[in-house]
Amino acid sequence: MKKHLCVFAFLLSVLTMNAQNMEDILTPRRQGLAVIASLEAKGDIAGLETAIARALDNGLTISETKEALSQLYAYTGFPRSLNALGALQRVLEQRKAAGIVDNPGKDADPLPADYNALKQGTEVQTRLTGKPFNYSFVPATDYYLKAHLFGDIFARNNLSFADREIVTVSAISALPGCEPQLIAHVSGARNMGVSDEELRALPALLESKVGTAEAERLRGALASVFGGEYIPVQTVDFSVWPKGEPNTAYAKYFTGNSFLAQMEGGMANVTFEPRCRNNWHIHHKQVQVLICVAGRGWYQEWGKEAVPMTPGTIIAIPAEVKHWHGAAKDSWFQHLTYHKDVKDGASNEWLEPVSDEHYDAL
Repeated sequence: MKKHLCVFAFLLSVLTMNAQNMEDILTPRRQGLAVIASLEAKGDIAGLETAIARALDNGLTISETKEALSQLYAYTGFPRSLNALGALQRVLEQRKAAGIVDNPGKDADPLPADYNALKQGTEVQTRLTGKPFNYSFVPATDYYLKAHLFGDIFARNNLSFADREIVTVSAISALPGCEPQLIAHVSGARNMGVSDEELRALPALLESKVGTAEAERLRGALASVFGGEYIPVQTVDFSVWPKGEPNTAYAKYFTGNSFLAQMEGGMANVTFEPRCRNNWHIHHKQVQVLICVAGRGWYQEWGKEAVPMTPGTIIAIPAEVKHWHGAAKDSWFQHLTYHKDVKDGASNEWLEPVSDEHYDAL
């Protein structure tokens, strides 16, 4: 148990360090590149427009933004790339109308007349992968990768190789099912000059600006490249059920972080991060109803076995019953909650926390 607590404390300190020092490790310019790339790949145009404006405010140039979104067609496809470039155009028009003058930046230098894209691209790809790479299974694709992606696109010097890999890693983090390519590009980013500290800071940035699923994919890839144990965490899609705001009013009754989104009709959606749970408590003179809508969690009454909660699980908690509920160790958890059969004098009585020993034994 002592070893488990030490490991958990270490992981918690690493996550906290990333969140606190993210802005010191990643320049505002690279933060902008990363967030824009991930939102482009995710297809979140509204979020992308906000991120573009913020990045321009923080020093990213118009040329650099165009270049990043253009490069991404090779990774996310022309539809997403063109949608994102359209979003950039709208943002620039709005900012110009508002009197904001953005830095146009420097366009890429022209390539020499005798430039050999295949030769140069082969050298760049070899540097990125750390060894000669030949996709002989599909020679045409091998040529496209070398001559076009790593030759024509990477030769444009308005973004550095390291910038381009920040863009690529962040974008692939938003693409489910592309973990092998994500792992390869984490390694490639190191070869192209992205520091380990920058790579380790990226998940916290993506979690705060893009989403938990994107951050978790990248954490898994980093663990694969850097070594170390990684337990996958099940995430939830907050666009389906809102995450809400930090549940600060009741934070003292929770272990871990929870979030609250008020719904219509007196119902609330409560979101729990992994391992988060509320204290033992009793609802006096009222029945509480829990409806799991996302992730996995637990419900337990005093003296009884814990009951797993998955989407669709509905539990009506009788009045005067001591109980707790919260997330599983490796999953976010969301449940709707409301009270019924409320009588005069109804109240909640908060009791002791659910100990780590009790929780970890589930």
